[in-house]
Amino acid sequence: MNADSEGLIEAAREVQARAHVPYSNYRVGAALETADGEVYVGCNIENANYSNSLHAEEVALAAAITEGHEGFSRIAVSSSRRDGVTPCGMCRQTLAEFCGEEFPVLCDEGESVREYTLGELLPRAISEETLE
Repeated sequence: MNADSEGLIEAAREVQARAHVPYSNYRVGAALETADGEVYVGCNIENANYSNSLHAEEVALAAAITEGHEGFSRIAVSSSRRDGVTPCGMCRQTLAEFCGEEFPVLCDEGESVREYTLGELLPRAISEETLE
């Protein structure tokens, strides 16, 4: 793992402490790097009505967008189990709205980091072009 990846993974790990997970006890943190090098973090926020729960990746993305960012260079995702969790399908599609197929997704496996591209995780994403 290179130093840049290590810092992004560490930011994803640190934000897990703020996760609200009374039902699953499965903490997830995400660290999203903007095109200009700023990092926005998010953690999962569960709700008793599971469909209202927020995922770490979408919380980080919303924070960055709220601050005016639209270009992103990569995201790191980590769970408290260090099990290599990847963004779920919904989060993959949300990322695809703002990021291309080559967008790097770093997944924390504890002692190592597995890197995917968004296109590998979500081939043939729904896009503006597919809606036309």
